[in-house]
This record gives sequence, C-alpha cells and structure tokens, in this order.
Amino acid sequence: MEVRGGGLRAGGESGYRGRLAPSPTGLLHQGHARTFWIAHQRARERGGVVVLRNDDLDSGRCRPEFVRAMIEDLRWLGVTWEEGPDVGGPHAPYDQSGRMACYREAFGRLREMGCLYPCRCSRQDVRRAASAPHPEDDEPIYPGTCRDLKEPPPGRSCSWRFRVEAGARVAFEDGACGAQAFLEGRDFGDFVVWRPDGVPAYHLACVVDDALMGITEVVRGQDLLRSTARQILLFRALGWREPCWYHCPLVTDEHGHRLAKRHDALSLRTLRERGTVAAALRCGWTEG
Repeated sequence: MEVRGGGLRAGGESGYRGRLAPSPTGLLHQGHARTFWIAHQRARERGGVVVLRNDDLDSGRCRPEFVRAMIEDLRWLGVTWEEGPDVGGPHAPYDQSGRMACYREAFGRLREMGCLYPCRCSRQDVRRAASAPHPEDDEPIYPGTCRDLKEPPPGRSCSWRFRVEAGARVAFEDGACGAQAFLEGRDFGDFVVWRPDGVPAYHLACVVDDALMGITEVVRGQDLLRSTARQILLFRALGWREPCWYHCPLVTDEHGHRLAKRHDALSLRTLRERGTVAAALRCGWTEG
C-alpha cells in the first residue's frame, strides 16, 4: 500500500482530484446536495477529476436501494464523476466494503508503530466518565481508562484507539473557514480507529481512501472540522501528504437545525417526485 510522494496526484489536466463520499444509510437531502454540488463545481472549475466513493461500511444501516438512489439523485442534480462504483476506474473498488485489505494494512502499520492501544470501554462507559462538555455531534474526550493496555483481554472484542499527545496543536488552513487550530487532549482525545466488530472507524477508512485514491482536496460540511484535525494526525503517522481542506457551511431548516436524513420531506427523491427542477434547486448555491 505505497503512496508515492505522499499521495497519488494524477487527475485531469490540473492534477486536481476531488471526491464525493455519501453513505447509503438513507436518501440524500438538500444539505448533501449543496455540499456535493460545491465539490463537483470546484473540481470542474479546476479541470480536475471527480471520484464517487460509496461509504458503505455500516452494514447494519447501509442498503442497496440507497446506493441506487444516491447515484440517480446525484445525476439528476447534474453532478458527474469520472470514477466510481458504477463506472469503475484505476483505484477500484469504490465501495468501502470491498477495501478491507487496505484498511487492515494501515491499521497494522499504526499498531506496529505504537500509535494505537486496545480499549474495552463502550460508548456508554466513555460518556459516563466524560468530565468536560462536548459538542452534540462529536464524541466526548476519552478519559484514558485503557491507555496502559498492550493487548486485548483474552476472549473479549475491543476497539483500538489512536493515542494523541495532550497539549499538541493541530493547525491547518481551510479554504472556506480560514485558519483552524485544535489542541489534542482538549478539543478531542484518543479516538477510535478500529471498532470491536472488526471494521475500521470513519477516520481511518476516510484517510486510507483519500490517500490511496489521490484526493487533493476534501470538500465537506463544517461539522467535520474537528474530524479533520484527527485525520491529519493519521495522515502524518502513516507518512502521507494530507489533501487541502474546504468545509462548507451547513444547510439548516426553518428552526436553524442541521438537516439530517430523517428529514424526508427535504430529500432529493421527494423533491424530484414533486417536480422540482434541479437547476432551480441549485440556484443561489455558492461556495460561501
């Protein structure tokens, strides 16, 4: 799993490679649509390539009909891509469920370097032990209960956490939000990279795929800024050059709440069935 020069950068005339990474756990809504449209436009304006990746690791919630729907809805929206699960490409497979060998290799490297430790704590354990408030959409700071564990307890499945350095600063320049900085141990703690069910957590899978697929810019919502700090640590630990970052403002409902897949009335499928014209939906969408 070699990534030469820190990242595969071939893509279009400019070398720009962007990606769309929906998770097929429900129908896409307007919030997804706006972010994916901005990602698509940024790639097209730079003469680059768009990669569609199917983030389907959550086997309990991902369903084939949602994969079909996301492809149909994105095409209706006017989004196109050069690589993806429906068209193939040089970095196939584009379904995360088919990329487990890549994740296991990265996990093994991190474990050999001593970056990880096994953790037998459940989410409930961590929340009960949390001493500091945390954002509703983010995990609490891990209290370090299992930091001294070297090996998983016999006969018990564990998660594996990445060890952060308390007080260290992770800084990056975001294309939409400007300069960002987070402190390890204060803004986020030791985080899970491998789940007890034998599946990589979001952060590890995302980093491995973005690196191996040569993504040069990640465009996503502002709710993932803190996740970016975690992922930068993984890029650095694995010796891979991180992409550029662009975090879009979130789309909210009339009450100011962030849209979620449970907002079926605002799903692209519902809007299509009501006769909405895609160009009208896109009208006014900008990067800012």
